[in-house]
Amino acid sequence: MWMTMVYLTEVWKLNFTHAAAIVNLFWGIVAILPVGLQFLVDAFMGNYWMVLVSSFAYSAGLGFLSMSTPPVLARATGTYSAYEPECIGQGQKILFYTAIVLIAVGMSGHLTSLGAFIAEQFMDSQSDLEDSMPCHFFLSFLMVILIPIAGVFAIYYIKPWSIRYGIPAICTLVATLIFLTGSCSYHTHRAQGSPLTTLFRVFVASASKIFRRCPRDASQLYERRDDGYQISHTPCLRCLDKAAIILATQPLEQQQNSTKDVMMVIRYLILLASDKAAIILATQPLEQQQNNRWRLCRVTEVEETKSILCMIPICTIFILMGVVSSIGNTYFIEQATHMNHKVGRIKVPLPILLWFYDHAKQQFAKIYFQIGGLTRYGPPIGIAVSMIFAILCCITAAKVETRRLGAVNSHGLIDKREETIPISIVWLLPQFLLLGGLDGIADNSIGWFFINQVPPSMARYMVLFAIAVFGMGIMGSVF
Repeated sequence: MWMTMVYLTEVWKLNFTHAAAIVNLFWGIVAILPVGLQFLVDAFMGNYWMVLVSSFAYSAGLGFLSMSTPPVLARATGTYSAYEPECIGQGQKILFYTAIVLIAVGMSGHLTSLGAFIAEQFMDSQSDLEDSMPCHFFLSFLMVILIPIAGVFAIYYIKPWSIRYGIPAICTLVATLIFLTGSCSYHTHRAQGSPLTTLFRVFVASASKIFRRCPRDASQLYERRDDGYQISHTPCLRCLDKAAIILATQPLEQQQNSTKDVMMVIRYLILLASDKAAIILATQPLEQQQNNRWRLCRVTEVEETKSILCMIPICTIFILMGVVSSIGNTYFIEQATHMNHKVGRIKVPLPILLWFYDHAKQQFAKIYFQIGGLTRYGPPIGIAVSMIFAILCCITAAKVETRRLGAVNSHGLIDKREETIPISIVWLLPQFLLLGGLDGIADNSIGWFFINQVPPSMARYMVLFAIAVFGMGIMGSVF
């Protein structure tokens, strides 16, 4: 999808702002969707089905993207096959926008479940692995990962856009079919339920007891003492403690087990600020309250919810980082497209900058965490370091842009968009390296930060939530 910016500006002849808005909305959706998809994986689908569905969505999206180019459906739509904006009809536009939605779903699904699915294949014994996993899995993984990397460099030298998009579509479809042929041999795990359900239960239970007063003594709140995993009560966000109030008119067992009050989620959306989920009410028997899991929560569950809410303000800083990261997929690519690609006698392809970006992303993260990034203060410092990289990246990009505009003015190229600007593409290398350092250190630091700060069951969701906030920053750059 890194070529989409070039496609929109050169073929559709969109202005930079319009094309960047489309690309940034796409990448923002890719970052935001995994939160909801992870809930579907945990609650209903499992990793195998998510990988399969997202692979088909990815293949269909790339296929529609190839079909949206003018030559493919020129006869069917009554348009010309030239790569000009006049040759792009309403049908091609519908296919294009449908394609980017499907590709976003496919990429988000892979981000959510592909790593977990690969891990599932190695959870059993090595002998079982050798007997039950033929080459299907590794062959499909090879085609999904390595072939696209090689294709990125090869596609640059292919001029027709229908072929540029068609080759990845065919490769992805073949990889999906190979993956599908080995379905009977994969180790799969059924969905066990999502930890987000606990979060919703706490809000629903606290909303249902909004008019109850929290007891002064935390020992009066509901907790199962026989459970090995417990979190001590904390005084912050006392409104949520009402979720653990025990009502004396209901048996405790009924409060624990009944799941008929799911409609109380609607009340949670209205009464989001309430926090009474752990209060034991004296008007209902304790056993009855225990049966209703949407009206009574443990103190541990309430504290897990509190820890999640306390992390939300920290996530807001990732919006600015997302704004900076968004320029890499749009403005940096647009700069490189119109600059001189020759270094001496060698013509440097545009994907080489993306290769340096990916390499810098891996190496900066590796170096930082080797130095001491996994210590107690390593992840928070890493987030600060990534913000410094963001500042340096913006300063460097501004300096290069000043030099580029100077070359445009001095050579009279202001009104000549198609002309090559006589300034080497190598000048863009530092900002791509700094952008890679920003994304690499930030991604790893954010993950380890939430792993250390929130309960283990919620760590995965908090990482995805932080990525979603990052995506909001990418989408926010549109405005």
